[in-house]
Amino acid sequence: MIVTLRSLAYLAASLLFIMSLRGLSTQETARGGNRFGLIGMIVAVIMTAAALLIPGDLANATMPQPTVLGVLAGALGLGAVVGAVLASRVAMTSMPELVAVLHSFVGAAAVLCGIANYLEPTAVAAGENQAHLVEIYVGVLIGAVTFSGSVIAFGKLRGFIGSKPLLLPGRHVLNAIALMLCVALGVVFLRAEQPWPDAGAGFFDAGMPALLLMTGLALLLGIHMVMAIGGGDMPVVVSLLNSYSGWAAAAAGFMLSNDLLIITGALVGSSGAILSYIMCKAMNRSIFNVILGGFGAEAGAKPAAGAATPAGKVTEATVEQVAELLLAARSVIIVPGYGMAVAQAQHPVKEISSLLIGKGIKVRYAIHPVAGRLPGHMNVLLAEANVSYDIVKEMDEINEDFSSTDVVMVIGANDIVNPMAQLEPSSPIYGMPVLEVWKAARVVMLKRGMAAGYAGVDNPLVYNDNTLMLFGDARQSVTKLLTALNTGG
Repeated sequence: MIVTLRSLAYLAASLLFIMSLRGLSTQETARGGNRFGLIGMIVAVIMTAAALLIPGDLANATMPQPTVLGVLAGALGLGAVVGAVLASRVAMTSMPELVAVLHSFVGAAAVLCGIANYLEPTAVAAGENQAHLVEIYVGVLIGAVTFSGSVIAFGKLRGFIGSKPLLLPGRHVLNAIALMLCVALGVVFLRAEQPWPDAGAGFFDAGMPALLLMTGLALLLGIHMVMAIGGGDMPVVVSLLNSYSGWAAAAAGFMLSNDLLIITGALVGSSGAILSYIMCKAMNRSIFNVILGGFGAEAGAKPAAGAATPAGKVTEATVEQVAELLLAARSVIIVPGYGMAVAQAQHPVKEISSLLIGKGIKVRYAIHPVAGRLPGHMNVLLAEANVSYDIVKEMDEINEDFSSTDVVMVIGANDIVNPMAQLEPSSPIYGMPVLEVWKAARVVMLKRGMAAGYAGVDNPLVYNDNTLMLFGDARQSVTKLLTALNTGG
């Protein structure tokens, strides 16, 4: 009876997770999707704890040791407190870093579960259950790569580590050697007769030394792979690490014979892989190109003779001039970027759009798939400011409308509106689909200064004749602009 109830609860939790993913696929149903995920996780945690405390055979059941109950309660309590504090304090601009840290937790959990599972007294000896040994080894390998890679991603997103890729000589050869060594150590691990070497056995006759050496190699591999990826690819990297964490969780599920963990990990792993593919397609790059790294590190091919270089005169505008342009326009498109997120300017920007709509001006928002530091970063910020979903358009929906738009206001974005992606074959971002804002009658760019974007590529859009620059902190600029619009109206 207990086993049946547990299986039904796991099935219900799995269905809730699937419904959560389905709900998160659109902005209108995202809140409901979050609720399904929350309920599913509560059911999963309760039933997993019950599985440890209530044996399936009640006739021969014995109460768990007080130590076991204390450790379980302490782990659940500590995790709940840490999660609640992080979720309540994190700013929307820091959400990508939080996601990267959470991925590292999953990777670390998979590594620790694998090592602990191998040290169990009932753990397999070589030749008795090779499949279980493979589960342990693969789970630890994926978990270690996920952990170290996520920590590096966190450092890059947080600014502790520079966004420029680290390109060591022969880096692909180094990665290949590390992978081959992991495979070789896997053979040693599978042929081992006991976890630790005894007095009469050689060092590599035991499995634990090989497992620990592989863990160290996998940690270095994760560090090297993410360090070689430039800032322009970090949104894809976060999504890819999300997929890795899912597969690590699924591997842990196989180790622990937990069906729910297998299903959940597979859902996370497959959805993260699909999202990574979609984002790479939006950037006109292959997933292997991203993993191999180096984006933004090279100047690209040698420029052809007479090729345009990003240099010229910048036309600076005042808040009053921008206000007059907006009030005189019939159609306005707002392009938000990471600069808006950093300044937390989404609320005054929403007020500006509402004011213009109230005056009969057509206003829409244009979202690039990789704007910000996380998939959907801009969508989350605009939803937080209660911007209507009806006026938030994806790149493919709105790119054709720029040519018939009077004013485009770019707030803290750079790489996603860079015409070099279409005009200059020597540019590292050449071929990447971008928002074609330069086709509008007027472009107003709100930036702190003339620094290049996160990808480290200069943007000639700022020198165009139809581009006006409004320098300063995005929040201060849009707040002053809102005041000017109210005064002008």
